[in-house]
Amino acid sequence: MSHETLAVVLFLTFVAATLAITVWASRNTKDATDFYAGGRSFSGAQNGMAIGGDYMSAASFLGIAGLIALYGYDGFLYSIGFLVAWLVALLLVAELLRNSGRFTMADVLAFRMSPRPVRTAAGVSTIAVSIFYLLAQMVGAGALVALLFGFTGEFAKAATIVLVGALMIVYVVVGGMKGTTWVQIVKAVLLMGGATLVTILVLAKFGFNLSTLLGDAAQQSGKSGAFLEPGQRYATEEQGLTGKLDLISLGLALVLGTAGLPHILIRFYTVPTSRDARKSVLWGIGIIGVFYLLTLVLGFGAAALVGTKEIAAANPAGNTAAPQLAQRVGELVLGDAGGTILLAIIAAVAFATILAVVAGLTLASSSSFAHDLYAHVFKKGKATERQEVRVARISAFVIGAVSIVLGIYAQRLNVAFLVALAFAVAASGNLPAILFSLFWKRFNTAGAVSAIYGGLGSAVLLVVFSPVVSGSPKALFTGVDFSWFPLENPGIVSIPFGFLCGWLGTMLSRERNPAKYAEIEVRSLTGAGAEGTG
Repeated sequence: MSHETLAVVLFLTFVAATLAITVWASRNTKDATDFYAGGRSFSGAQNGMAIGGDYMSAASFLGIAGLIALYGYDGFLYSIGFLVAWLVALLLVAELLRNSGRFTMADVLAFRMSPRPVRTAAGVSTIAVSIFYLLAQMVGAGALVALLFGFTGEFAKAATIVLVGALMIVYVVVGGMKGTTWVQIVKAVLLMGGATLVTILVLAKFGFNLSTLLGDAAQQSGKSGAFLEPGQRYATEEQGLTGKLDLISLGLALVLGTAGLPHILIRFYTVPTSRDARKSVLWGIGIIGVFYLLTLVLGFGAAALVGTKEIAAANPAGNTAAPQLAQRVGELVLGDAGGTILLAIIAAVAFATILAVVAGLTLASSSSFAHDLYAHVFKKGKATERQEVRVARISAFVIGAVSIVLGIYAQRLNVAFLVALAFAVAASGNLPAILFSLFWKRFNTAGAVSAIYGGLGSAVLLVVFSPVVSGSPKALFTGVDFSWFPLENPGIVSIPFGFLCGWLGTMLSRERNPAKYAEIEVRSLTGAGAEGTG
C-alpha cells in the first residue's frame, strides 16, 4: 500500500470517528449553554486536553518545525513565545474570565458598560482574529496535501482547503461545543503520540545525544555554527535596527496574544467551577510544554536528516518539514515501508490537528456573532435561545466560506507566521479591553470601544502596509509594492496603541459605574454569582 493510500485511509478513519462523536454530541445539545459551553460539563483535565488540542495548531506542528529547520535558533523563539504566553493567561485571565462571563469575551465587558456598542466591537474583533487564525490552518492543509500526494497544481490545494472548510462547518453546526471539545481531546492524544514517536526515532538515530543532533543540523544547514545562534531570520546584520524591532514585536505578540484569543477564552466557560478553570490551564500548560520541547527535536531533526534545501524545495515556507522528517526517519530506522507508514500517520495527525483547531475557531466566531451581535445588538436582547443557536449555525457557514476563499490566496505564507499575526491582533484589541475591564475601576464604554477598535484597526492597517502583503519576494502580492511599515509583525506599535486608546477613551468620557465594578470585582475573584456556580 502506498503512503498516499494509507494516509487517505487513516484520515478517513479519523474523520469518520470524529463525525460519529459529533453526531453523538448533537443529541445532547439541547440549549444555548450546551451549544456554546458544552453544558459546562467538562472536568479540568478534559478541558485542559481540549485546550491543548485547540492550541497545538498547524502553526505549532507544521510551522514551528519548519521555521526551526530553516532558521535554527530563531525558529525556536516561536515555541518559547507560545509557551510563556500561557503564564499570562493563567495569572491574569483564566479564573477571572470564567467567573465574570457566560459564553463570550463580550459578556465580561458588557456587564459594567453599555452593552450594544461594546458587544458590537467585541464581535467584530473576535471574527477578525478568528479569520486570521483560520487562514493559517487552511494554508497548512494545502501544503500537506501537496506533499502527501505530490500535487503541484493550485486546484488540488484549493480543493483540500474547501474540504477542510466543509468538515469544520459540519463539526460546529452539528456538534456545537460538546462535539468540538471531544474532537479536540482525540486530536490532542493523536498529536502528542505522533510527535513523541517521531522524536524518539530521531533521538535514537543520534544515540539520544542532543549535541550530536544539533551539530549535524548545523552542518547540513550549510550555515555551520551560525545556525545555532540568533540572527538567521530576525535581527540579521542586513536588517539592522528594523530586524531587532521586529523580533521584539514578535515576542510581544506571542506572549500577550494567547490571553486575547477568542477560541481559547471560550474554553474557560466549559467547566463548572473557577477551580476547574485553573486546573484546565495547568493541564494545558503541561501538555503544551512537553509538545513545544518536542518541536525542538522535530525542527533540528528535519534540518539534520532531510536538509534545509530539500525542505525549502518542497515548500519554501517550511510547512512540510515535519512530514518530510517522519518519512525520512521512518526509512532510516524501519526501511521504505516504515517511511511510508510514518509519513501517512503524521500526515493524518496533521489533518486531525487542522480540523480540530478550525472547528474551535469557527465556533468562537459564530458564537460571538450570534450571542453578541445578533441576540444583543440586532435583537436588543429579545432573541430566544433557539433563534440564537440557529443564527450561530448559519454564521458558521458564512465564516467558513470566507476563510476558505482567503486561505486559497494565502498559501505562500508560513503558517506559524500567520498565527503570529493573529496573536498580534488579539493582543492589540482584545487584551487591553479585558484587562482594563477586570482591573481598572474607572474604565467605561468609550474606553472599551476605543481599545478594541484602536488596537484591532492599527494592527490590521499596519499588516496591510507591511512587507507581508507587498514589496517583498515572500509577500502575499509580489507584483506590487505599497508597503511603508517596515516590520512584519505590528505588535510593538499596535499593542501599546490599543492600551493607549483604552486609556484615552476612558479619560475623555464622563461615564462612571463604581457599583458595577465592585460587583464584577467580587464576582471575578470569588466566583459568587458566576454562571454554573453555586
